[in-house]
Amino acid sequence: MPRTSLLLLCVSLLVGAAFAQVIPPTEIKDAELRALQERNLDELKKLGADILALPTDYPFYLSRHLDLDEAKQKWSDQRSIQFDRYKGKVVLEITGNYYAAYSGEKMTGDQRARETFLRILEPMLKAAVTRFQNNASVQAYAFEISHHVLGKVGGVNVERPENLVVILPQQAATRFVAANEASVQQSALLQGEVLLNAKPATIWLSGEGPQLAQQTPEDPSTAAQPATSSTAEVVHNGTEPDLDKLPSPVHVPALKPVKPADPPRPARDTSPAALVSLQSALKPVLDTMVKDLDPLAHFVTYAAPNFVAFRNGIYLELSINTALAEPTTASRYRLAALAFDEHVSHLIRPVIGQFKDDSQFDGIGFSANLHLSAKPAANASSQAVEFFFPFSALRCYERYDCTGQQLLDAGTVLINGERVSLDLQIAEGGGNR
Repeated sequence: MPRTSLLLLCVSLLVGAAFAQVIPPTEIKDAELRALQERNLDELKKLGADILALPTDYPFYLSRHLDLDEAKQKWSDQRSIQFDRYKGKVVLEITGNYYAAYSGEKMTGDQRARETFLRILEPMLKAAVTRFQNNASVQAYAFEISHHVLGKVGGVNVERPENLVVILPQQAATRFVAANEASVQQSALLQGEVLLNAKPATIWLSGEGPQLAQQTPEDPSTAAQPATSSTAEVVHNGTEPDLDKLPSPVHVPALKPVKPADPPRPARDTSPAALVSLQSALKPVLDTMVKDLDPLAHFVTYAAPNFVAFRNGIYLELSINTALAEPTTASRYRLAALAFDEHVSHLIRPVIGQFKDDSQFDGIGFSANLHLSAKPAANASSQAVEFFFPFSALRCYERYDCTGQQLLDAGTVLINGERVSLDLQIAEGGGNR
């Protein structure tokens, strides 16, 4: 066959395969999403071609159905790319099956999630963001990828599927792709949601992440593995690998933790009785803190510092008055950003300096009542912004190892009780998200 004809045939097959990766608009029931799929069909097909061109260590297929064995997957529906909704947001959704099997004995769930993210999801995320970061209709990216886990039951090797879901808001995804530093990528990733078999999980890009710290660095079997060895072994045609010979997690030999990993903490008791007991035990410290820091903090006189249950943990909530030279017409995101930059950020180091032991509770929440310079209109509503930060992020900020934006990304921000994502640069520049 002439070279030109062969080239045309290859291009034709590639375009046809890319189209086979996209859900046809006619199969989408939601009228708005169907129209969105139709308008962006060309870009979706190009994205399909981009994904097909990505190199993978083990076989990967875009697929409408998860948890298929590879032989069945080859002949199953591989149309996967579509617009969908998740928690009220329009997301670009991509699903697929990755035929790698991880050792359930040598890798934690977070480690397995990290491995599949780095090898499969991150390249697809970059491809998707490149094509859709300027599409105002796309509010987030959602990926659902199935891989496999190997273990033993009664001395017999068994294999089970495990599904990883990663949802990243558009702005966080764009920041992740554009970043050159792992710390910036990590803070962007923390803005999203990660589920492993429908349970919350965390993907730490750095070797210092807690999921890797659980591995004992001095373990001889770990030290014997080169940093580039793979952590997954593919199972083909029913062949079962010897689990005892599976390699250790990637990059573990290079880790040099400052101290051995602490054992997992038991679930925090957040009962009312536990909160009252902690309040009583730390009352002298809290009283001293209020006395010393009130000129800077402007504590609300009728709301003393108290411990509250928040997100399965205990946080010390500090109610403060925050004065801003802003009109009532200012965006609530701008007000929240200014409240953090001009007031809360200056309180963090003095406040956490009062507590040397991080084991008694999980973090600190700053509840800011905003007072604007302009006289509010009769129908104007008051603004309250709450910042809840875990101790790990606070200590990072205290050491100047984390920026204010990274601290916000690692914490939780509520505006009038509604959780929001806050970008300081955009919000203070007048942007409204």
